Formats: sequence, C-alpha cells, structure tokens
Amino acid sequence: MSIKSLQEYVSKGLFYEAVVEDGSDIIFIVDYHGNILYHNPSVEDTLGHAPDSLIGKNFFDFIKPETLTDLKKEFLKSVSKPYDESIEFRFLCKDKTYRYLEFNSINLKHKGGVEGLILDCRDITQRKKDAQELLRAQKAKEQFLANMSHEIRTPVNGIAGMINLLSETTSTEDRELYLNAIKNSTQSLKVIINDILDLSAIESGKLKFEKIGFNIKYQLSAVLDTFLYTSKDKGIVLTYNITEEAKSVFIGDPARLNQILINLISNAVKFTHVGEISVNVDVEKIEKNIRYVRFKVKDTGVGIPTKKINHIFDSFTQADASVTRRFGGTGLGLTIVKELIELQDGMIEVESEVNTGTTFTFVIPYETGKEKDLIQPKSSDFKKTLKHSLTGLKVLLVEDNDVNRLYANSILTKWDCEVNTAENGMVAIERLKSQKFDIVLMDVQMPIMDGYEATRKIRRSTESIKNIPIIALTANAIKGDVDKCLEAGMNDYISKPFHPETLFKTISKYIAAGKINIEDVSEPISKGSLTNLDYLRKVCDGDKKFMNEMIQTFISNTPIAINEMQHWSNESNWEMVGKTAHKMKPSITFVGLEKAKTLIKELETYGKESIHTDRIPAKINDLSNLCQKALTELKAIEL
Repeated sequence: MSIKSLQEYVSKGLFYEAVVEDGSDIIFIVDYHGNILYHNPSVEDTLGHAPDSLIGKNFFDFIKPETLTDLKKEFLKSVSKPYDESIEFRFLCKDKTYRYLEFNSINLKHKGGVEGLILDCRDITQRKKDAQELLRAQKAKEQFLANMSHEIRTPVNGIAGMINLLSETTSTEDRELYLNAIKNSTQSLKVIINDILDLSAIESGKLKFEKIGFNIKYQLSAVLDTFLYTSKDKGIVLTYNITEEAKSVFIGDPARLNQILINLISNAVKFTHVGEISVNVDVEKIEKNIRYVRFKVKDTGVGIPTKKINHIFDSFTQADASVTRRFGGTGLGLTIVKELIELQDGMIEVESEVNTGTTFTFVIPYETGKEKDLIQPKSSDFKKTLKHSLTGLKVLLVEDNDVNRLYANSILTKWDCEVNTAENGMVAIERLKSQKFDIVLMDVQMPIMDGYEATRKIRRSTESIKNIPIIALTANAIKGDVDKCLEAGMNDYISKPFHPETLFKTISKYIAAGKINIEDVSEPISKGSLTNLDYLRKVCDGDKKFMNEMIQTFISNTPIAINEMQHWSNESNWEMVGKTAHKMKPSITFVGLEKAKTLIKELETYGKESIHTDRIPAKINDLSNLCQKALTELKAIEL
C-alpha cells in the first residue's frame, strides 16, 4: 500500500504501529480492576515477558508487595480523573527482579465511554539509581563535614589544653605525659588537614610530586617513631624489616611516601587491639635504572568484611560507618593513599580476614639515586593571672577522648575539685545513680550513648539527679548545636577548644558562691626594643622555666634556619626557601619579633610562588641582621 501524504498516513491510523507497537514506551490497557487486556511488545524488551503473555492477568499481581497499597491508592485516583501522570511503581520482571517504572494514564471513560485506562509506562530504573546515588553522596558529604567539625576541633582542644598544663607543671613525669599527648593530637590534626587539602589538590589535578634523593630506612624509622607511644600504650608490637636492596638511595617524593605509610600504619594501630603490626620493604623487580619497591603493612587487627573490602578506597567511606564515631578520621585516608600511589605509577592491593588481620601491599617505582642526591638533613607593663579554686566541688566529667579527659581533669584537679570520669553517657548515668555530684561536664559525641541521649535520660530520672546542672563540653561547631544541647536539657554549652577561664566562668554560674575563690597575682614584664614576650608569657601562663626553654630554642634554631635559607637561595631552590621561611614563622611570633614578620611572609610567598626571586638574597640578609640583633637582646634577658 502506497502512502502519498502525511495526512493519509494519519487518517489510516498507521502511526499506531510506529508509536504503540514499535515504540520504546511500555503500553498497558487495563480495566478499572487492573485486569490486563493488552500490552505492547516493549514489555518483552524491558521486562522480559513474552508478547501477549500478560493478557488476562492482573496488573497488581506484578507489583512489589510492600508498595502495592500505595500504588492502589494512586490507581484509584487515576480512575476518577481523565488524565494522570508520573505515578511511580515497581514491576516484576521475568527474571524475578523488579524495575522502577512510571506511568501516565488516559481514562477511556472520558474518551470512549468504556471503563479502562491506557497506561503509558517508562523505565525510570536508572533515574532512580542516579537519584539514590546522589542522595547517598550528599548524605556522605554532610556526615563528612559534621565529622570534620568534630575531628579538627578535638585535637586542637587537646593541643591547647596540654600546652596550658605543660606551662604549669614542674614534674618531669607529667611533662612527658603532656608532651606525648600533644604529639598525638598534633599528628591527628595534621592527618585530617592534609587529607582535606590533598583530596582537593588531587581532584583539581594540581598535586605535584618532588623528585629528590631519600633513604627509605630513614623515612620509615621516622614514621614508626610517631606511633611508638600509641602502640606501646595498647601493648602492640610494632616491627619493620628492610632488605639490603631497599636501603639504596632513591629519587622520588619522600613526603608523599611518609603520608602513605602514616595513613596505613595509623589504620593498623586503630584497628589492632592484640598482637602486632609489621612493615616489610623489599625490591620487587629492577628495570634499567628503576626499582619497583614493595611495601607491606600487616596487622593482626579486626579485619575487613569481604563484601566491604571493595569500597574501602571510596571517598568519604569507611568499612564500618561507626568507625568515625569510635576512632575518628576523615574517611578519606585510603582514598588519598590509592591516588598518591597510582599518580606515581604504582599500585595497591589489600587482603583481609575478619578477626584475623589485614595486609596492605603497595608498589612504587623509584629511580635509583646516589649518595650525593641526598638532602642532609604594645602591651601593658603588667600581666594579670587568676588563681582559681573550687574546693570540694564534685564534678562528673563525661568525655570519651583520652587527651581532652586528661586536660579537663587536670584543670579541675588544680582547682581542688573532686573529679570522677565516665567515657560515655551510659557510664555517666550509672555514676550519678551511685554517687552525688554538684555538676556534670558532658561531651556530646560519644560511643554507646551520646551526650544528648544521656542528658534526656537524666532529666527523666529521679528527683535526686534530674535537676543537676549539665554543661555541654563538645568539639561540635555546626550551626544549631547550641539549640540542640539546650533542647536535650543541658544548662549551658562550651565549645572546644576552650580556655580554663571560660570553663571556670561557666561552672561558676551554676554552683554556690561559697565554693568559688579567685586570687589576682600581678607580675612585672620587661620590654625590649625588638622583641616582645607578652604573647609567650600568655601561652606559658607565666611559667618562667618554660619561657626560658622556648627562648633558648629560638636562640639555638634561628641561626640554623637562616643558614638553611641562604643555602637554598645559593642553589636557586626557591621552593625550599619558602618552606624554611614558613617553618620560622611560629618562633618569630613567640618572641614577638614584629619587624621580622613582613620579611618572613615575603620570603615564604616569593619562594612558594617563585616570584621576585632577585629580591630574595637581600631579604634573607635583612632577616639575618634583624634576627642577630634579636638574639643578642634575648640572651641578655633575665626572667
């Protein structure tokens, strides 16, 4: 049959075959009870059912059971309307799986006077998957940001607190304890910040790798030293072995190797409670001047479930969602490890067995180097301090972080409080039932039972404890946290990191005035023409011995740093000039050498960005002269 015009094509109804029979949409014709009178061949293409095989069956028999009630309600609405659209449902396929479909309906009673519906259905399975994945990613990032608020502020609070305690103690044993706590908190903070910055650099393609000489044994020893305290404290044996071939000089990026090792060993320490952690290094193969160095980090820890092992390198993901809450971390560590290794043309793999342990093995090709490639390694005249006393105040400190618990406990003990501690909300409630306390300092984010739930339970408890003052002491800083604490029944809120003065003032609002004693002590401060030690006195809280140690460190290290900077300048290694300047910034601030701050900032910027390099030698010379005068001044100071 020859068709001469589009009008004839339409008038003869030939579009029916193109649109309905051969179209990609699934077409059902059903009566008002759901009985199927017709379906087109697309049912086979999309759902697997043979042509005409569903005719005479009921549409609802193929709907996912748990969604059937909701769909029937929508179907009844369609029966009452001439047209309906975007009704989602899940239909049973021939292979017993369910696919997401969506129908638009035409009510034939309004068109031809018969009780039936034409359902024009489209497959939206991929759209649903995309939406679910987007939602999952959004939730993961939201959780990530919430965790970061907590994870960053927790070590900052620990560091600030331990410095205050360190400046006040005279006990060698306490100093060692506080220094180790500072070291651990600093390492945690460094890992978190590096993770965030590195992921950003990797995703933007701006991450650069150095090519300098280094020795793996030296690098690995330095990395393991940072974990000796933690592993010893947990009773874990930490060992390493390097073959002779792997002790050669290599050309590459030792800082990135350190980062990889720190992430993997940190994970091993986190999840190993009994046994040992071993690090083995050897050379897998040699091709011309390239050695493929293999690293193996093995632990006897909790292991990773088989179904989750393929996802541990995904962004914002950990094998167990409760890991962040129990152990902290960004959930980015292994993602970055994998990226860093692969960007250096390496590879990483993992083997794990639950309750037996995990082994990460990675290989990075390094160019062989030689020994010569190694890089050898205005204020008031008086400062007022406050001596506080809260003699006999019975405090329940609820805090799961060891460093923060030590910090708060030490401050409260110094104020003559009687302190009892609990590591989570459940333990806190039991303590309150068995002992009498005047006040509760409650952390918010804790395992087993968090601070919110614990507070709500306390407020619903017996008369003897339901009205006890509860102060939230938390690292959370997301907007709305204050309201959330007050809604849970807490009386007040202190955000970490906190200063002892803030803690004292807040506690003072909720206890009897007779327990509070404040004594002012004034101390003269000497001034110098170049340096100003006011900031150092504030940090050290007037501890002259500690101040003297800080000054002596500046006196010892500054000439070395200046010499380093001049060396890198002579080598035209501007990046290292910038890095050395950056390292000097804190010490310049500590001694109040204001005139050097601009020079240091310029040298850091010029070196980092390789700009105005012709000015760098003169700037270094100016800095050297200024520091020399400051050193002479500081040596003459008597504290």
